[in-house]
Amino acid sequence: MSGTLLLQEPIYVVGIGIDPYSFASDRPFPQLGLPAVRDALKDASVEWSDVPTAYVGTASLGMATGRVMLQHLGSHGQSVVQVESASASGSAALRMATLDLAAGVNDTALVLGIDKFGKGHRAFDGEGSPRLSPVDGNPAIHFALMAETYLAERGEGPKAMAAVAVKNHGNASLNPFAQFRKPRTLEQVLASPPVAGALTVQQCCPRGEGAAAVILMTESAVARHGLDRSRLVRVRATGATSELPTQTDVDPAIELIARSTAEVLDAAGIAASDLDMVELHDAFSVEELLYTEAMGLCEPGAGARWLRDGHSQIGGTCAVNASGGLIGMGHPLGPTGVGQVAEITRQMRGEAEGRQHPNTRLGLAHMIGLGGVSFAHVLEKTSG
Repeated sequence: MSGTLLLQEPIYVVGIGIDPYSFASDRPFPQLGLPAVRDALKDASVEWSDVPTAYVGTASLGMATGRVMLQHLGSHGQSVVQVESASASGSAALRMATLDLAAGVNDTALVLGIDKFGKGHRAFDGEGSPRLSPVDGNPAIHFALMAETYLAERGEGPKAMAAVAVKNHGNASLNPFAQFRKPRTLEQVLASPPVAGALTVQQCCPRGEGAAAVILMTESAVARHGLDRSRLVRVRATGATSELPTQTDVDPAIELIARSTAEVLDAAGIAASDLDMVELHDAFSVEELLYTEAMGLCEPGAGARWLRDGHSQIGGTCAVNASGGLIGMGHPLGPTGVGQVAEITRQMRGEAEGRQHPNTRLGLAHMIGLGGVSFAHVLEKTSG
């Protein structure tokens, strides 16, 4: 049973802030998180004292990250909840904050995703079961095998997969918050060092550090603060689920993507064809091809052709990873899902200078995390 929900009580994104994603540095983590929070508060035109609760998504920083950092803004007795769900940590934090507000517990919340490159201890390593092979659990190997199957079944070559990286590096080059800001040619992507199978370095996401923040509000809080409604973005539906055992040849991750997307779109009362923009998990280039098919953005088997025909480009049918995605913008883990929502919000406001996708009214932010979990949010531009 999944946890997908149509939000009856309007919940809005009213402020966003991002500390640019970057390679690992010696900056203390508060120097990443606090600028993002301050920018989100300024963008929302509210004070820190107006925020009664905070949800902090992080995967690598350790216990009490949120409280250690946020006390530098001043303590006023607010609740601080720390959330970890691997790559989907920020997405999980956003969901919990959304449900908090929808339940009427609070009317304003900070959602902060933050991480620095860390040791990344995984529960899998201490589970006690014998491994199938020395590389069991290695994501690059897993997706390289998926890529091999995908390309063979669709009669495509490595160029089809590398084209995803070309698009997303190009988008990231226009994004001032991205870790990589250099466009890449198809030849450069294919010639970059091999990682596993047909995957090369420039088709794999970088790890690093950064922070992303959003401020959420209920309708009553928006009215009380007198906010400009033309800049509001509504969280229309939220979904959370995990993998199911499968008796078919379909990879469990693909089934999870298809099911979780269908559930959240159904809750929102829309179809995949209604989406103007999607930010999705493209830690490896083949994922975008697989997931655009699984999400129903294009016909099964047509992912590579859909990309070649320009449908997923900025200005195309549905812009996929206009931010640059994980491949181009970066994947610091904790901030990634929050950064997706910030990107879609920026696009819906018409503030994505240099990479603006026109007439963006409906968007999907979708993340998966280690262990086969999924979090999805449908966002909608308000009429003002």
